[in-house]
Amino acid sequence: MTEIAPKGSPTMQLYVYDHCPFCVKARSIFGLTDTPLELAIILNDDAATPTAMIGRKMAPILDRDGAYIGESMDIAAHIDALSGGGVLSGPRNPQVSAWIEEASATLYRLAMPRWAAAPLAEFATPSARAFFTRNKEAIVGPFADRLGETDALVALMDERLAALAGLIRSPDAVNGTVSEDDIHLFATSRALSIVRGITYPAAVEDYRRAMAARMRVDLHNAIAA
Repeated sequence: MTEIAPKGSPTMQLYVYDHCPFCVKARSIFGLTDTPLELAIILNDDAATPTAMIGRKMAPILDRDGAYIGESMDIAAHIDALSGGGVLSGPRNPQVSAWIEEASATLYRLAMPRWAAAPLAEFATPSARAFFTRNKEAIVGPFADRLGETDALVALMDERLAALAGLIRSPDAVNGTVSEDDIHLFATSRALSIVRGITYPAAVEDYRRAMAARMRVDLHNAIAA
């Protein structure tokens, strides 16, 4: 477990996979609200731990004094309310949501094979890594095939990022004031950070670095492949 912002009221535990964009969405609100947090990384094939908490295998899960909350945006709303509310009060832009949806297929074809090979805690055992590979290949096809498409997929993502740059109004908030769009967009950009060779326009690069610092979620630049 890794402690983040260890101060204030009793620390809550958030059970996550490091790679998981939905887990990043839940983690982000703790940084935005300066709320104490302990991260617990679950092995990817560990069904018993989450099932004991909420009745099924999923992440993220928030443990607040033995009361459990699943679903990333439910966790975000809960922590926002605990902090006094209003952190995610900014306007939303449907163009940002549309961009995320359009980019997702390319993103996952790039990211999933790289996550499967990365030195992440949720893959600390061979069985956990094999579990992830088996399940995600069922979604995007053989990882070897997707890796063979890297140049074409990177070129497509570069085009999409060039379009995204025009939507970013500030490094500190995509729409100028922090909103749910920032939770979703940062999770997407953090997922993409596992991919080496992406060309980030200045506006996108400034945004992803500023939000990583503000949300206290590291980018995966150091292990990108």
